[in-house]
Amino acid sequence: MTFDSVRGRASEGWVTRTPSIVDRIRSSGDGRVPFSVEFSPPRDEAAEARLWRAVREFERMGPAFVSMTYGAGGSTRDRTVRVTGQLAEETTLLPVAHLTAVSHSVDELRSMVGAYADRGISNILVLRGDPPGDPLGEWEKHPQGVEYAEELVRLVRDLGDFHVGVASFPEGHYRAPDLAHDTRYLVSKLRAGAEYSITQMFFDVDDYLRLRDRVTAYDAEQGAKPIIPEIMPITSLGSVRRMLELSGSRLPAHLEKRLATAAGDGPEENRAAVREIGIDLATEMSERLIAEGAPGLHFITLNFARATSEVLARLGDKVGSGVTDPAPVTPAPVS
Repeated sequence: MTFDSVRGRASEGWVTRTPSIVDRIRSSGDGRVPFSVEFSPPRDEAAEARLWRAVREFERMGPAFVSMTYGAGGSTRDRTVRVTGQLAEETTLLPVAHLTAVSHSVDELRSMVGAYADRGISNILVLRGDPPGDPLGEWEKHPQGVEYAEELVRLVRDLGDFHVGVASFPEGHYRAPDLAHDTRYLVSKLRAGAEYSITQMFFDVDDYLRLRDRVTAYDAEQGAKPIIPEIMPITSLGSVRRMLELSGSRLPAHLEKRLATAAGDGPEENRAAVREIGIDLATEMSERLIAEGAPGLHFITLNFARATSEVLARLGDKVGSGVTDPAPVTPAPVS
């Protein structure tokens, strides 16, 4: 695959040789629900070594796809492109590249898509993104950029034969005035050409089910597109609190209390006790989501394999891989 930087779109005659995410999650055919995982670009050599240990563990398990996140304001842009390209070229995994609009001109966004295309990547998850420095701060459009994720969906689709996904928010996006507006925003992104969405992490399955029902009620055609739930096996209360604070989301009060009790009052939280609850919760959520017909399970890994592999091992044959002949899923060793 080549990319014509002058025209800013895939070269004439290019045909994608990688499956779309929708094709991959619907291809198992054995009644099991496929799983996928999310990685983050490493910040230094030690973190990169840890990432690649996790990559090789998950490669053995055969996820339907893997996604690579994108730093706020494009802070990890070059590293994201490089590592996502390595996933495409050096592993058997199907990568999904994140792309955000924040702090980027249209020309820069075109260049990013071209860089992904040149690495053989045709699956892109489009996000408007959070402001650098303060993710909950005021959103400011780049003077030569785009305002909404819907515009970015159209831009990527116009550049060539790309498969585009978007984000969805079971609790509603914190910038949306209400759930009705949030639903309308999601449907507009799907109508613009997005083929599926991946949710923000959540901890109440009912929130996911209500999101799915809202989208279907608003537009049945768009509601038929997969809404893939994102799950984070909690291993540290402090870490999940920080992540939720940056995302504008929350822990349900009963779960916050349960985890806080397990963490204890000492200077260091009891991570073993918190982790036990987190693995149990992720397993219970996954089992209910499977029972409710979720199209897949997408796990936040924080570039570690062990917690997710424990959840998958507990789920057993309820979960498939989306690829041919993966190894049986067993908990990953401590790294």
